[in-house]
Amino acid sequence: MRRTPRSRKLRRVYVRTPGGRTVVHYEKRKHDVPKCAICKRPLNGFPKLRTKDLRKGHRPPSRIFGGYLCHQCLEKFIVEKVISSYQK
Repeated sequence: MRRTPRSRKLRRVYVRTPGGRTVVHYEKRKHDVPKCAICKRPLNGFPKLRTKDLRKGHRPPSRIFGGYLCHQCLEKFIVEKVISSYQK
């Protein structure tokens, strides 16, 4: 029988067996949905709860700051930079 790692990287789930014993199962933790770096709202285009394994094939949007900022904060940021460059 292979022993599972006992690190806190894995979450502990207490399972009751049919024999009446309570045993500990170690499972991967669930990750939260990615959030915007400025407004902290969840980014669109991502399922609500994803595990790390499901993210391997995911590609964030190819635009600038894609997967890091939401489109509203990105628009405000770009407009602010354009305005500041014209004022100089």
